[in-house]
Amino acid sequence: MNHPTTAAPAGAPRASRIGLVAATAAGRRHARVLADAWPHARPVTGPTVADALRTAWAECDAVVAFLATGAVVRVLAPLLGDKRTDPAVVVVDEAARHAVALLGGHAGGANDLAGRVGALLDARPVVTTASDAAGLPGLDTLGWPVEGAVAAVGRAILDGEPVALVADAAWPLPALPPNVRPGPDLPGPAATAAAGAGADATAQAGPTVDAAPSRDAGPVVDAGPAAGGGYRLLVTDRLVPLDGRTAVLRPPSLVAGVGASRGVPAAQVRELLDRVLAAAGLSPASLRHLASADVKADEAGIRATADALGVPLVTYPAAALAAVDVPHPSEVVRAAVGTPSVAEAAALLGGEAELLVPKTATAMATVAVARHAPRGRLAIVGLGPGAADLRTPRAVAELRRAAVVVGLDQYVDQVRDLLRPGTRVLASGLGAEEARARAAVAEAAAGQAVALVGSGDAGVYAMASPALEYADERIDVVGVPGVTAALAAGALLGAPLGHDHAYLSLSDLHTPWEVIARRLAAVAEGDLVAVLYNPRSRTRDWQLDAALRLLAAHRPADTPVGVVRNASRAGERVHLATLATVDAALVDMYSVVVVGSSRTRFVAGRMVTPRGYRWRP
Repeated sequence: MNHPTTAAPAGAPRASRIGLVAATAAGRRHARVLADAWPHARPVTGPTVADALRTAWAECDAVVAFLATGAVVRVLAPLLGDKRTDPAVVVVDEAARHAVALLGGHAGGANDLAGRVGALLDARPVVTTASDAAGLPGLDTLGWPVEGAVAAVGRAILDGEPVALVADAAWPLPALPPNVRPGPDLPGPAATAAAGAGADATAQAGPTVDAAPSRDAGPVVDAGPAAGGGYRLLVTDRLVPLDGRTAVLRPPSLVAGVGASRGVPAAQVRELLDRVLAAAGLSPASLRHLASADVKADEAGIRATADALGVPLVTYPAAALAAVDVPHPSEVVRAAVGTPSVAEAAALLGGEAELLVPKTATAMATVAVARHAPRGRLAIVGLGPGAADLRTPRAVAELRRAAVVVGLDQYVDQVRDLLRPGTRVLASGLGAEEARARAAVAEAAAGQAVALVGSGDAGVYAMASPALEYADERIDVVGVPGVTAALAAGALLGAPLGHDHAYLSLSDLHTPWEVIARRLAAVAEGDLVAVLYNPRSRTRDWQLDAALRLLAAHRPADTPVGVVRNASRAGERVHLATLATVDAALVDMYSVVVVGSSRTRFVAGRMVTPRGYRWRP
């Protein structure tokens, strides 16, 4: 299979420069904690503290000021410009009790920075952004460019006023509250109806509008003011005149294919791209990436254009481009680069797409533009062993990003407080794993943003495997690792997993016992530490004893065994024994059993499997 090569833009992810400004010895001590932890953070000084604050504002991407809030406001107020480009500012009090996100909460990342400062200084993050306080997603936090009356529409959503959601296609948005409902379609040939999704259905299912991808680019749409003077949230790649009550989210729907002669100036590529997008009534903010042939991966003019737009450059082998059916093939191009099309073929590759702008050329550059259909989003989230503080921040972020959450009822109950208002929950009981997997995939295939949750790590005896058996190319899959039951149990027991080990499930509901027994024998003969999942239940009460006998045939009777029940949850219990003394009656489906290798031993009441290092003096 031919795979594209992706080059990230030059301005893509790097550590933000954080300026630390302090006026007192206590403030400088706190600043030093941050500077020691973050290589990209540095103290900023000046003739006066106000001068230092102004310097940090001018030179850094974010500022942490160990000063009074009022003093920071008086110094920085004259410097405020655009919240999309101003630095984030977090203020920490003298005793480091609070980390206040003062400026740039969403756009600048101050809310997140306040949390990270708080974690290092044991300070309480103070976030006053209205959407965060209400548990609603800010329009500028969805990862897509947003234009227009963002503050006004965001305020209307918070206040419960009716907001019309109009989307050109079924994009996977996070949950929005019931006052955000499907509205009238945009006029023009590209408009599509929110067909089949009545108001009640959409309010239940989250904010995604069930609509087919638009078929024509069309000119600039004269949408006029919001109907009836109300508020609107548009999700479209088309140019729309803005008013004071309309916000526009720009989904990543467009791919621009670019061909060029060697040495093409970046200005020529950019001018051509801007011109064809404007003529088609399309927004450059919806560009997903630029695309070309592999032989153009190092073409400076194309790369510089991608960098300036802040999008990746994706390139494909000539053979992959040649396999794409295009309206305007060229034998001249085939002779030069091995494919009859670069711009049109590259624009169309990578998913379901249709050509909106056929190839348009200047002396040295060629551009074509395709619109790609939305892809559903399936996040497979490991919630960890149970304790909230063992749940990863990424898992929390994905739960709040989802419009639909699918999972076992007892696991969903653990995280209901994290879900945004309007999130649709599909919970079911034990034994419905396949049904949950199919439901999650079906929701994502319909264009929803879905989180499928499981305990521990979703890829270890959990929901990732059954779900990915059904997920196809219509879905973007995001895996969120979690702390497994084995890791939680191992931490409670000591260090039993310090050397080679194997995970095995003793459940013979889906795997014949003969297969499990062969695997156990191999683990025993290999002298690996064995981590036994699903060890014993009311109806499967003999398998654990059989497994322990198999292991005992290859290792001493005094081999340590640990049983951990409800690791990190209420009713947690740790039991240490040996192969000769372990009582299988203590074990149930809430337990993990760890059987040591021949080298595992007890040290001060803890299981330890030596790593085998040869320490040098």
